[in-house]
Order: sequence, then structure tokens, then C-alpha cells
Amino acid sequence: MNVDEDATAGLVSGRPERGGPRAAALLPLASTAVSLIGLLLVWSLVAGLWPSRALPPPMAVWRVIVAELISGELVYHLMMTLWRVAAAYLIAMVIGTVIGILLGRRRRLDSFFDPWLVLFLNIPALVIIVLAYIWFGLTEAAAIGAVAVNKIPNVVVTMREGARALDDRFMEMAQVYRLTKFDRVRHILVPQLQPYFAAASRSGIALIWKIVLVVELLGRSNGVGFQIYLYFQIFEVAGILAYTLAFVAIMLMIELVVVQPVEQHASRWRRRAA
Repeated sequence: MNVDEDATAGLVSGRPERGGPRAAALLPLASTAVSLIGLLLVWSLVAGLWPSRALPPPMAVWRVIVAELISGELVYHLMMTLWRVAAAYLIAMVIGTVIGILLGRRRRLDSFFDPWLVLFLNIPALVIIVLAYIWFGLTEAAAIGAVAVNKIPNVVVTMREGARALDDRFMEMAQVYRLTKFDRVRHILVPQLQPYFAAASRSGIALIWKIVLVVELLGRSNGVGFQIYLYFQIFEVAGILAYTLAFVAIMLMIELVVVQPVEQHASRWRRRAA
């Protein structure tokens, strides 16, 4: 059998020509690692050519990370920020999903509340945070609530589009087969809305943690945002970058270990291109 026949046989059997699924899974990780190493090299080169306190080299930032880890400060402030991110994310996704589905399935409700939605979409996050602190005080509930309010309109818009795109023929089929309300939600509603929920969820995590840092900077006494503010006051860029990179690393781990596997499992029923 020649090379062309080998390739044809591989395509017919549905197997890749070389490497297999393990190599295909490792390729994105290898590409990401090479890209990050290249970024560190460029950072080191620039910091070496133009020495400045405003741009410390990677090793200086790493030393700050290690020192903060040993003291326990880094873990404590990371946990406080993660708690606020998780709480605001859960509130925003639950409320935004319910409102979005209602607006997508009820035209009159949508036409009435659409101006409200446009208004909240265009209010700057900083304004909502400041008003929440003025109205409710510098409390944990005000901080988490301000973050959730900033994210809810985005979730509503995404889930409203998903509700509008629902295929009513499936609901008619459910009536014919006399499915219970629970079965309709589980087998018809959730699978169709899953891509929209995944999109709202992924963008929600990225947006929420950035707003949480602003909330902490303005009105909390702990968290990554508070630490960044302290290092800003003494113009310590290495500390700012240390806390920023540490938290970004945590969020990337959550994306790779939790978000992507859950999304792949939830969408396993969808047909993928060969």
C-alpha cells in the first residue's frame, strides 16, 4: 500500500494519519507554552535594555510572588477576590438567565423592559459601584451586588437571544409525547440554550473579575484590587504585576480545568465537523 492509500485508509477509518488524539490534545498546550516563553523572553529583553523601576524584570516579579506566598498574604487576598467573583457570578447568571428567557419568550415584556436593559447596559461600571457604596455603605453585600448588577444586563441580552432562537417544534413534540415540565426543561430547553449560557458564562467570568478588582480598590480592605492599590501608592510595579499575574494564572486554571471541560461535556451531543 502506498502513501496515498495509507492516507485514504486513515480518512475512511476516521483515524488521524499520525500522532493520534493524544498528540492533538497536547499540541494546543505546547503552542501555549511556547507563546508564554516567548513573551517572558521579550519582557526580559526589554527590561534589560531599558532598566527602570516602572518595568521590573520577570525575576523581580517572581521574587515578590514567592515572598507573598511565604507570608500567606497572596493566598489570603486571592481567596477573598475569588469569593467575590464566585458570589457575583452566581447571582448574575441566575437572575440574568431567568430574566433573559422571560424576555425572549414574552414579546410584550421584552418591548416594555428593553429601554431599561439598554439603560443598564450603558451605565459605566464605576458609576454603579460608587452609587452602591453611597446607598448601602462600604459593605460586602454592596460590593458583590454592584458587580452582579454590572453583569446581569449582558447575561440577559445573551439569554434573550437564545430564548428567541428556540425551536417551537420540539415543544409541540413534547406535548404529543406528554413530557413532564421537568423533562421539557431537561431535554428540550437546556440543550438548546446551552451554547448561549456558555457564551454568557465565559464572558461573565472575564468581566466580573475585572470589576471585582475595581470594587476592592474603591471600598474593600482586602483582595487583589486592594493590594494593587497599596503597591500603587508606593509605586511598586513589581508588586502590582505579582498580584495581577497570580490572579490571572488562577483564572486561566479555572478556564482550562473547569469551564472548558464542563462546556465540552454539556455540548457533547452536538455534531462536530470532521
